Amino acid sequence: MSHQPSLAHCLLLTTAAGLATLAACSPPQAPADTLPFFPTPDWTARWMQPSDPGYDKIPQIPAFTLTDQEGHPLTEKNLDGKITVANFFFSRCRNICPRMSANMRLLQDTYKEDDRILLLSHSVDPESDSVPTLHTYAITQGADPSRWRLVTGDRQQIYALARNAYFAGNTPGPSVSGRDFLHTEDFILLDARRHIRGLYNGTLRSEMDRIREDIVILQKESQDH
Repeated sequence: MSHQPSLAHCLLLTTAAGLATLAACSPPQAPADTLPFFPTPDWTARWMQPSDPGYDKIPQIPAFTLTDQEGHPLTEKNLDGKITVANFFFSRCRNICPRMSANMRLLQDTYKEDDRILLLSHSVDPESDSVPTLHTYAITQGADPSRWRLVTGDRQQIYALARNAYFAGNTPGPSVSGRDFLHTEDFILLDARRHIRGLYNGTLRSEMDRIREDIVILQKESQDH
């Protein structure tokens, strides 16, 4: 994220130099009822409209082919036209993953009648998370395969998507058998064009409220455009 002066620093400068300095320290106001785009790994927010130069060059989640818990293929085309909440997990995880899965279930319950919303969980341990393993895990989590798809596939492809497209877990987490291993609590919100529009702590229920609020904004945006 871009760095803004701290409130304490702003107040100190205000005392010395007057109210004009406080205004200068304040971050720019976001346009009302819109969400930014996050086109770079540093998660710097950018507000753009379809009419703006460069809008067509905003990065999208690129082409991929993975397999869900039912053994069905899933590609980037399945994301087109849908608002997607994505995360990265593994079925053997016993710390943050159960909380993330519980919150995915909350979102699934909210949007159980809305096929415009897709929940997408990528396994970061595909060697262990075979299709049968994901199928069993999905049942234990109450995952509806028409709403919440848990996917596995080529490890290199999944990690390239995570780090280069979703900008998830920019630093490696704990290792498994000495391998580079992704361990992140991020929930990432995509719009109907596969653009990144939000980042959330997937272990916190309060963040699910924020996701719901942002999904309302994206739904209105899709209608307007």
